[in-house]
Amino acid sequence: MPRPFPLKPLLDLTQTRLDDAAKALGELVAKETEHSQKLQLLEEYRQDYFQRFEQAALDGISPDMWRNYSAFIARIDEAIAAQQDVLARARQNTAAGKQEWVGHRNRLKAYTTLEGQHLQRENRRELRAEQKQLDEHTSTLLRRRIENSVEE
Repeated sequence: MPRPFPLKPLLDLTQTRLDDAAKALGELVAKETEHSQKLQLLEEYRQDYFQRFEQAALDGISPDMWRNYSAFIARIDEAIAAQQDVLARARQNTAAGKQEWVGHRNRLKAYTTLEGQHLQRENRRELRAEQKQLDEHTSTLLRRRIENSVEE
């Protein structure tokens, strides 16, 4: 009977941590995607609003309207800059989450390799024990035959 792998609890714990890290990484990627989409929407909105401003300027607008358009575009630019910062942090968090996942995956691979080596050693041990038992049995049978033939 093979002996159990002594690091099995660590292997199981590492698998659990890898699963947790994968789930967390998935959530980080989803947040990054969400922030990226929000930034894209802001940039598209700014582009559309700026085109309306340009058209209004070509058609002739009052200085008050010019200031209103300019102030609103400045606020959109501030929102874009803030969203770019949020997206940059989200990308950093995703990269850190990926690093953590890779670390857990590498540890799991190491434990899995050790478990495989353990199983190979145990199989060889069992085969040697079976061979020894077979050799002893064969030796006993041979000894009995020799004893029986000497008695006859």
